[in-house]
Amino acid sequence: MNLTRRWAMIAGIAGVTLLGATACSSNGAASGPEASAGGKPSGSITVYNAQHEELTQAWADEFTKETGVEVTLRNGDDPELGNQLVQEGAASKADVFLTENSPSISLVDNAGLFTPVDEATLAQVPEQFQPSSGNWTGIAARSTVFAYNPALLTEDQLPKSLLDLADPSWKGRWAASPSGADFQAIVSAMLELKGESATTAWLTAMKSNTVVYKGNSTVMKAINAGEIPGGVIYHYYWFGDQAGTGENSGNTKLHYFKNQDPGAFVSVSGGGVLKSSPNPEAAQAFLAFITGKAGQTILQTGGSFEYPIADGVGADPALLPISDLDAPKIDPSKLNSTKVTDLMTQAGLL
Repeated sequence: MNLTRRWAMIAGIAGVTLLGATACSSNGAASGPEASAGGKPSGSITVYNAQHEELTQAWADEFTKETGVEVTLRNGDDPELGNQLVQEGAASKADVFLTENSPSISLVDNAGLFTPVDEATLAQVPEQFQPSSGNWTGIAARSTVFAYNPALLTEDQLPKSLLDLADPSWKGRWAASPSGADFQAIVSAMLELKGESATTAWLTAMKSNTVVYKGNSTVMKAINAGEIPGGVIYHYYWFGDQAGTGENSGNTKLHYFKNQDPGAFVSVSGGGVLKSSPNPEAAQAFLAFITGKAGQTILQTGGSFEYPIADGVGADPALLPISDLDAPKIDPSKLNSTKVTDLMTQAGLL
């Protein structure tokens, strides 16, 4: 289906599913926009948004329609907005921070800038998608995949592990976008799973072996064009292109590493409420909405092709079920963006 049409359908669907967001959660706690202790939210909020702009705008529009709360989005990428919030500190006028990946939201959490997420909101999200701190929550997820051109790589030639790409036989045969927050989150997972020594060795080999492109979409296009046999990206770039013309993915397939390999890493997109929020009640309500049934249904039926993470809302049927990814278990609050960029810089990748 055309992505514009997919997004056009969500308003009607969300209008129905929004009733579920204000109902009781599985443990009996209230959820949705009315879950905040002070009653129905009002006024306005500012969201520092590193998530897909179209997705967050759809969330904001439906939340405003339901509550009357006006939502202003300040869009940017994960590192930009995460570092900006750390610089602003207690003086920040942001109410909510949304990310594509965990490392940048952990950076803000480690700076002590979040207030704990309402218990009713946390009750909507499975524990695997929550940080141990409880100061922010998962809002969506995306899977690491190896995209490849079957004219250049047969199935028996595919790497069995992300670590295999360090072998000299892969020199000049795989691509990545090391400057992006997506790839840095994958390296963060490797650091947590395998330790600094193994990660440093892998990054050093990557410097020799990989062909660097800017952006996951560009990596996929290069694979599709036969410029490079394969590359490491997130799954939703492929599914988004397939749902459209398929012109940048028609010659490619996806390989899932599974086996709890670092290459099976599922990155958790996060959302948190700032301690300095001028309107914490509405901020908490917004976070409750996007993690509730209405917000997660918008994610499911929209054009981002990310995985919903809330109980009771499945992924788009085109996606491999998230339970089949066999991803490694990682506390998202442990992902260290600062250490990763230091290691990647030392390896000459940044």
